[in-house]
Amino acid sequence: MLIEVRRRAFVLGLGSALTLRARAGDEASPTTLAVVPQLTPILAFRRWSPLTARLESGSGQRLKLLLYNRIGDFEAQLLDGVPDLAYLNPYHMVMAHRAQGYRPLVRSGSEKLSGLLLVRADGPVRSLADLQDRRVLFPSPNAFAASLLMRSMLEQQEKIRIQVEYVGNHDNVYRRLVLGDAVAGAGVRATFELQPPELRARLRVLYETPQMLPHPLAAHPRVAPERAERLIEALLALNADAAGRELLAQVEMPQVVRADYERDYAPLARLGLERYVVGPTHPAS
Repeated sequence: MLIEVRRRAFVLGLGSALTLRARAGDEASPTTLAVVPQLTPILAFRRWSPLTARLESGSGQRLKLLLYNRIGDFEAQLLDGVPDLAYLNPYHMVMAHRAQGYRPLVRSGSEKLSGLLLVRADGPVRSLADLQDRRVLFPSPNAFAASLLMRSMLEQQEKIRIQVEYVGNHDNVYRRLVLGDAVAGAGVRATFELQPPELRARLRVLYETPQMLPHPLAAHPRVAPERAERLIEALLALNADAAGRELLAQVEMPQVVRADYERDYAPLARLGLERYVVGPTHPAS
């Protein structure tokens, strides 16, 4: 189901994403910006809509947010080249580049991405060995640090076999873990730190993956270079004032810098994570 948010009015339509048209206007084709569903659509809307409005003003372009309940819907549209812009995880960047030629525009220059394996603070698990053949919660199959990298590290480096259950997004992992639905669950530090203090206090970190470069904002090749450059300049300008820095921090891109595919993300293709990727796939990927 598609919910289009226009001047805070909710209108039902067709599709699988929650969308925001941040500002009314006469432009026939606004630039679409899809956001990988780490959080629920409502929480993502609250964090991304102020930035979207500021980018419209700074770049002179009308933007429309696409927010999804299911990461599979996001991936299917990404690999089909539906969104003009996408905020996506690092391995999605590799997949989208191979499938459609998406190129990263910017990323955070101050933070790295790492996966966390969490257990209940009052639970019996004390080491990775305690997870052998046990059920572990993950947000979604192709979440980069929380699923692909974490599963690879557990299996290849730590020699731990687990039973995998996907629960949709990071929020669901943390909440179900607190409820005792599994002995462990995976997320990332950024989304874990967004949780209420009382929830965080009931969980503890058992294991952390190596740090990687964070999520980029990427553009489809149909986005003209001059349009992409206006967006990059508008994002870089946010570094210069406190309000802009707060907007960037809200979407996990503090101190935004220009990104480069070959330097920043092409090396991920050599990690051998393909064995853990679960459809949708593209013939070129």
